[in-house]
Amino acid sequence: MLQSATIKNFGPLPSGEYKFAPGLNVVVGENGSGKSQLLKLLYSLLKLQADSKELNKTTLQKECADKLVGVFRADALGRLVTRRQGHDRCEVALSMQEQKQDLAISLSTRSSSSVQIDVLPTAKLELSPVYLPTRELLTLCPWFVPLYDNHHVPFEESWRDTVSLLGKPALKGKREAVAAGLLQPLEEVMGGKVVVDTPSGRFYLQVPGGGKMEMPLVAEGLRKVAMLARLIATGTLLEQGYLFWDEPETNLNPKLIRVIARCIMLLCQQGIQVFVATHSLFLLRELEMLSEKAELRKVKQRFFALAANSEGVQLEQGDAVDDLQTLVLLDEELRQSDRFMGLEG
Repeated sequence: MLQSATIKNFGPLPSGEYKFAPGLNVVVGENGSGKSQLLKLLYSLLKLQADSKELNKTTLQKECADKLVGVFRADALGRLVTRRQGHDRCEVALSMQEQKQDLAISLSTRSSSSVQIDVLPTAKLELSPVYLPTRELLTLCPWFVPLYDNHHVPFEESWRDTVSLLGKPALKGKREAVAAGLLQPLEEVMGGKVVVDTPSGRFYLQVPGGGKMEMPLVAEGLRKVAMLARLIATGTLLEQGYLFWDEPETNLNPKLIRVIARCIMLLCQQGIQVFVATHSLFLLRELEMLSEKAELRKVKQRFFALAANSEGVQLEQGDAVDDLQTLVLLDEELRQSDRFMGLEG
């Protein structure tokens, strides 16, 4: 489990200690406040620890630099440091449940391709994190990975990571039965099962009595549901591990958002540490209501608000939504209600 991250001078993110729950972590804020950057930063450093060839400083410094540039698509590493006049330095430290997995890095505005490892982990992460962007990725299978690996293409490396996970084979045996329970609500809203044509590697929606539908012909909102279903079916999102999901609500109607919210909570219940960035008050409230259900009350939660003001972006965090003093999502909903009722001009 990732217990906390101490961040100083990284992009628009406010400097400070971000304390995480072992279950669900929700980040809200306006556009440009740093929600996606926070998820990408945490994902990159955990992915580095899971996939690194060797846990020595020389190897890890090179791999860390490559990962940050690949995920953030920055021209140079120094572009990731908070932009101010003059020279500055960024520092990020991850505190893990297992202290031997702690990691701390630093880089400066002058860094072009090097990262300093300040705390070197002595043990790798057993499970690799998963990053889900705002768009679906199933329709990029199977051609995206060889394209990314063999050509210079302007896509984030996290996309490549996730597409490779989608292509893993589905589970068999006892774990398949566990996955089936999580898949049931997703398959109900999709109207079928996600299947892969082994020779071509292409994905289809198998509709009972209706044959197979090519994934590009399925509505994009349902393709996002299908992507989550596939990662559960392969066992990638089943027991332990980490899920980072940027704006799950994108292209989903309220009915689908409710299904996704429940699946997120069930994944937390299974031991997945989930990090969500969202603009949706609907999703936020749905998660809050689900947490009150008896079977889900044990899921620990943390909420983070990145609030922009004249002094920059400020961090608020707490164990409940009500702990956040600045909730832009709610403020805008209330203003819209007032306008609708004719209380504003």
